[in-house]
Amino acid sequence: MLAMGSVIYNLFFDYTLRTVAIGTATLGMVSGALGSYAVLRKQSLLGDTISHAALPGICLAFLLTNSKTPLVLIVGASLAGWLGTIIVTAIVRNTRLKDDAALGIVLAVFFGLGVFMLTLIQKMPNANQSGLDKFLFGQAAALLKRDIQTIAVISGITIGVMLLFWKEFKLLTFDPAFGETLGFPMKIIDLLMMTLIVLAIVVGLQAVGVVLMSAMIVAPATAARQWTDHLSVMVGLAAIFGATAGVTGAVISSTTSGIPTGPVIVICVSIIVVFSLVFAPKRGIIWRKY
Repeated sequence: MLAMGSVIYNLFFDYTLRTVAIGTATLGMVSGALGSYAVLRKQSLLGDTISHAALPGICLAFLLTNSKTPLVLIVGASLAGWLGTIIVTAIVRNTRLKDDAALGIVLAVFFGLGVFMLTLIQKMPNANQSGLDKFLFGQAAALLKRDIQTIAVISGITIGVMLLFWKEFKLLTFDPAFGETLGFPMKIIDLLMMTLIVLAIVVGLQAVGVVLMSAMIVAPATAARQWTDHLSVMVGLAAIFGATAGVTGAVISSTTSGIPTGPVIVICVSIIVVFSLVFAPKRGIIWRKY
């Protein structure tokens, strides 16, 4: 009981833990909310592709500016992730390849290019390039106040746009053909949604990393889907699950030395997924079995 009280006290009054918890909770919330659309549209691999495609953008932004400022790297990652989604769309529309094949191609090519560029950067004679490799697996424990501010602003804009275009995104998710008959520019709306998902992903790369970020897009939404058939409830639950995993992962990592925060967050959200798959009403394994 004393240990639990100490953890709760540190969560509110320890500067480092509070900073990391706020950042990871915000990341989990926006990832879960936007990931709901990707899961419902059967584009779960999209998160994996965008997160891997962002790596060369991070490297290029550093090479052009010689700066590791979070906002600079996020802009580079966003442009690369957005370019990756455009290429995927172009491949699907102009070839006979399906979505999964196009996503796999872009993921492999962009990630390979990113690793190549990262290797070259690490061999540069100056010391300013150190730390870029942390974007592969994340380093949530190193989040600073300025990083949290950047995450909060971008996440707030992303959620705000999602709410503003709620009706249009709902049409895109469930019946885009009907949306076109109503006069909505569904291709532009699709591009806007992809842009928001890109932002949701790149904002979390510093904390969770390229390799694990896809789990933060897919897992909370997958867990939320087991509990409801309503989009609004699913988006809300996914945001709560993502935020809960972020805070829990940050707390566990802070109380145990040598355990990285990013992987612990992914483990926490995976536990939520497993619990939902087993115990959720109507869809859970136990419910269907008994």
